[in-house]
Amino acid sequence: MAATGPGRPRRGPGMTEVARAAGVSQKTVSRVVNGEPHVSPEVRDRVLRAVQELGYRPNNAARALLLGRYRRIGVVSLGSALYGPATLLLALERAMHRAGYSFALAGTLEGQPVQVAVEALLEQGVDGIVLSEPIDDGAPLRLSADVPVVSLGEGVEVGQGRSAVVGADGLVAARIATEHLLSLGHRTVWHIPGPHDWWAARDRVRGWREALAAAGAPEPPLPVEGDWSPASGYAAGRQLAGLSDVTAVFAANDDMAIGALRAFAEAGLSVPGDVSVVGFDDIPAAAYLSPPLTTVRQDFTAVADRAVDVLIAMIEGGPAPAERTDIPVELTVRASSCPVREPAPPLR
Repeated sequence: MAATGPGRPRRGPGMTEVARAAGVSQKTVSRVVNGEPHVSPEVRDRVLRAVQELGYRPNNAARALLLGRYRRIGVVSLGSALYGPATLLLALERAMHRAGYSFALAGTLEGQPVQVAVEALLEQGVDGIVLSEPIDDGAPLRLSADVPVVSLGEGVEVGQGRSAVVGADGLVAARIATEHLLSLGHRTVWHIPGPHDWWAARDRVRGWREALAAAGAPEPPLPVEGDWSPASGYAAGRQLAGLSDVTAVFAANDDMAIGALRAFAEAGLSVPGDVSVVGFDDIPAAAYLSPPLTTVRQDFTAVADRAVDVLIAMIEGGPAPAERTDIPVELTVRASSCPVREPAPPLR
């Protein structure tokens, strides 16, 4: 029997003690702890109560040796407080917990290669990685990893593991927003872009351009590049307010659209009477602005759920998933967009 005297830590309760307290076998405890099926709700509750009362903590290293998996998924994220990345991160954590996997996070610092964060996760021990990394240098992203990787943006080349892409199609979303404004009779649509080193911003610019080209509409020059903040949208809005032919604006996110609304109001332009405005993301405040904002809604929960499903299928050796899975987006039409106002007839 091992000594437990001074200087030697006391061993915590093990699976045997949990099984005894719950009146079940160790195999049943293992199934509950690992989130496996074929356990009745009553037995599962009994085991979980015993786990909580005894303070049992599974030994991840031992479990990995036994099962060949850690039941832990790593996420590489920018760690941004912006609505989109933050909402997606929370949705990923919830999806992993529902699937019986724990969540490990590695943030990237500005200018730091994504591979550094990947290595930190691999050292912790993860079964797969979700790459929620919205910034790059424009070059194809190549990683070295021996676990599956799901990217929530651009495709990624993984040296030893399998990879897939899951996300809302930014090109389609931007086309939908632009086509909505064109359908209201606007001659063209101006765009307030996000920072060019974000995948999402580049996709939205491309989708905007594709919609204009398909409609035969002229492509106006881009105003000052935004950084997703209301302040940058305000700066771009002031620039656009000084142009006489601006009647429709698509902003790459709702926060920049809010800044543009303020700039137009200060310039004496009414929205949507003089300028129609469409945003992107459908933040909670969008429906309560004055006027309420027309915007493109992404289903972050659906993206996270699908990403985790695809990754777990790869972890468990399932069939190779599609290279890319796009989650549908939805245009929410509110009062900030309307048909273009006909110019007043000349005086006689």
